[in-house]
Amino acid sequence: MNPNSDAPDSGEYFGRDLEAMSFAVNYHHWIMDRFRPYVGRHLLEIGAGTGNFSEFLLQSQPQSLTALEPSSNMFPLLHDRLASHPGAVAINDFFGARHSDLPTTPDTVFYVNVLEHIEDDAAELAYVHESLRTGGHLCIFVPALPWLYGTADAAVGHFRRYRRGELLNRVQDAGFEVLHCRYFDIAGVLPWWLLFRVLRREAVSAGQVDLYDRWIVPVMRRIEGWIPPPIGKNLILVARKND
Repeated sequence: MNPNSDAPDSGEYFGRDLEAMSFAVNYHHWIMDRFRPYVGRHLLEIGAGTGNFSEFLLQSQPQSLTALEPSSNMFPLLHDRLASHPGAVAINDFFGARHSDLPTTPDTVFYVNVLEHIEDDAAELAYVHESLRTGGHLCIFVPALPWLYGTADAAVGHFRRYRRGELLNRVQDAGFEVLHCRYFDIAGVLPWWLLFRVLRREAVSAGQVDLYDRWIVPVMRRIEGWIPPPIGKNLILVARKND
């Protein structure tokens, strides 16, 4: 799959929904909790997959949610999942092809485990700045630390894992003011390195994800809420469009 194509993907792709933590409920609650102060009324989720994170966005009761997903096999699941929600629209396309033709001008844009799949992330972020309402927010969650790039990253089509400075520069160069950018999930660094760099596995089992989500995530959510970690498996960023 080429995330920069200007047409919907004709092939099958389940990459983003094979992300290690894509079905972890507590993990997504944690991410959403970090974004919550910046969530507006007109939301745009780019690369929505089958709608796992869309469900959390809908809990904020937005006036509108536009969910873009280019993959031909994930889109029907996303469409069916959003069909019963008034104001929610699923679109089978890439953002680059639709950024000037959205059903609603967004005040909050989300990339959750998506930006790393886009080869030209600088152009993508420029499109976001162009499309977003003035005063609106950009919320990004991406994998961090290039030295953690392993078999699982390659298996799901990651072009990169981000350094903090690299992500900051990308977003600022697109014209945004970064409000905060911090590491996330320090406890996941060692397991990721062991599983996907040393043992070279391509995925984790549902049981392993459930164990981590049930027992580790609630503890780390509390700790990292008090003390920002010096490193982490991911980066979470919020930025604002001022003009």
